Amino acid sequence: MAYAGGHALKTPFGTFYGPNLTPHADAGLGRWSETDFIRAMRQGRRPDGAHYFPSFPYTSFTLATDADLRDLWAYLRSLPPAARANQPHELGFLYRWRFLLWPWKWLFFSQGPFTPDAKASPVLNRGAYLTQALGHCGECHTPRNIFGAVRKDRAFAGSTELKAPNLTPTRLKKYGDGEIRDLLTTGMTADGDVFNDAMSAVVTNTTSKLTPEDLNAMIAYLRSLPAQPEVPRK
Repeated sequence: MAYAGGHALKTPFGTFYGPNLTPHADAGLGRWSETDFIRAMRQGRRPDGAHYFPSFPYTSFTLATDADLRDLWAYLRSLPPAARANQPHELGFLYRWRFLLWPWKWLFFSQGPFTPDAKASPVLNRGAYLTQALGHCGECHTPRNIFGAVRKDRAFAGSTELKAPNLTPTRLKKYGDGEIRDLLTTGMTADGDVFNDAMSAVVTNTTSKLTPEDLNAMIAYLRSLPAQPEVPRK
C-alpha cells in the first residue's frame, strides 16, 4: 500500500527503511499532531525530541514553507490507514546512536525555511525552492563527505554511489529544454532510453505531476547553477 513504509535505502552506514506515513494510530502517524509533523520536517526531530537520521531528508524539507508543510500534513491525514509495522533500521554499531546526531547537525544542518534570493527573478526563486526543498534533488544528485553530509561546494554535481548524474550546466547543456521536460514527464529519452528504477519512481510520483510553469522554473534554476565538473567514476 502506498505510503505504508518499508522501502529499503542502502547506504555506507547501513540500511534504512522508510516509515509508515499513513494515519494508522499505532503503525503510522495517527497519534501525531500537525506540530509534530512540522517539527520533524523542519528540525529533524521525532515527537519525543530524539533526532532523526538524515536518511530522512529533513535537511532539504526544512526549507519548505509552513503553508506547504500544512498542506502535506493534510494530505497524509487523508490517506487510508495501513497497519504495516515500521521495520527497524539495520545499521553498523557506531551509527545506531541518535544522540550522536546533535554534533552532526551542528556541523552540517541549517534550519529553514527557504529564503528567496532578492537578486533572482521570481521564476528562478520558484525553481530553487522546488528543487532544493520539496523536490530535494540534491540529496541524490550531490556527492557526500565521509560523514554522510552533502558537499555544498559540489551541489548538484552528481553522485557515483547513487549513479545520479550531474544536474549543472556541465551536463544539461547537452539537452534542450524540451528534451528535459520530456525526460521529467515521461522518464524516456528521445532515443528510447529510460531512467533506472529510482529515478523512474521520481518521475512517476513527482516530476510528471508538476505544472508546466513549475517544471520550466526548475529547468531554469538548474541552468543557472555554476557548472560543476563531472564526478570521477570509481
